[in-house]
Amino acid sequence: MLGVQEGYKGLFAESPQIKEFDFEHADRIFSRGGSTLIMSRHKPKDDEFTVDFFVKNNVKLLVTIGGDDTASTANRISKFLAKNNLDVKNIHVPKTIDNDLPLPDRNPTFGFHSAKDEGVKIGNTVYEDARTSHNWFVMSTMGRSAGHLAFGIATGCHFPMMIIPEMFNKTKPTLDKIINLIISSMVKRRILDIQYGVALVSEGVFHIIDVEELKNCGILFTYDDHGHPELGNVSKSNIFNVLVQEKLKKLGISIKSRPVEIGYELRCCRPIGYDLTLCTLLGIGVKKLYDEGISGCIVTANSKGDISPMYLSEFEDANGKIPPRLVDMDSQIAKLCLQNMHFITAKDYAAAGALLDHPEEYDFNKILNWQ
Repeated sequence: MLGVQEGYKGLFAESPQIKEFDFEHADRIFSRGGSTLIMSRHKPKDDEFTVDFFVKNNVKLLVTIGGDDTASTANRISKFLAKNNLDVKNIHVPKTIDNDLPLPDRNPTFGFHSAKDEGVKIGNTVYEDARTSHNWFVMSTMGRSAGHLAFGIATGCHFPMMIIPEMFNKTKPTLDKIINLIISSMVKRRILDIQYGVALVSEGVFHIIDVEELKNCGILFTYDDHGHPELGNVSKSNIFNVLVQEKLKKLGISIKSRPVEIGYELRCCRPIGYDLTLCTLLGIGVKKLYDEGISGCIVTANSKGDISPMYLSEFEDANGKIPPRLVDMDSQIAKLCLQNMHFITAKDYAAAGALLDHPEEYDFNKILNWQ
């Protein structure tokens, strides 16, 4: 068994760095967080593909581990190898804390529950600080296109407000709408005589806001070669918190809030028992599928622990990418959890009028066009 450093970048390098795995090494690392192999987010272009590594090392099975991008590239590599008449099986292992691979029965990707567990520990501590100090915190967490992690943390901590990209399924997301949703929760809690809270915003919301609006919001960004704000270089929670405080000042409402960014703290934490078992099952499942001659698939396990292949070719879009799995806004868990957060509705207009001149502008359902 060979491990390739730096992912696809290393796989197609002229001199790839290779680590040979033996029992002693595998036995020492299986319960640790992080990766024994150096990661890389490199996405190779088609003209970078080469058969050299596979031929030189007599590779029979390529095991890729990661999320939708990694799976999509694995799909392209499988087609490339087949086109070049190389009999190399490929099985992808679904690992991402974003939980956004379309696994059957909405089963989780391994790593998600460990990251959520760590996020809930941090979130509960922050919520306790909010209660102790009678402050608010504006929190942000990872999730590039899907809000599973933010949803799991917010519901696990009983936060009065969470904002995930899937909530904007009937309206265009804007910074103003996000800020109004947070203030809606703050005012609702003030009406309920609760002087504290936490609002959690998924970073994925940032990625669906128009670039021009971000450029004009008054926040200083660095920009990439294409003129796009480099969102990875800024604290999303700080941006949202600054905008919330500016809006509160205009409204004449005195509510303190502080930013908390939950980022890389979640990515390399030690796996919890659930993920240790799931990861072990998927690893054994890879061997099972390979022995059966199966290739070009994601290894999956259902709630009974049965292993089955999910073929990449069945899920790819016109560009060969695997579309991300989003939070199902029609599911009962989503509806129940969202309905039981704290926010202004029509019945609160009279009470909210003591703080807001136009309380209807902070109506949760109107902001999201969920009428």
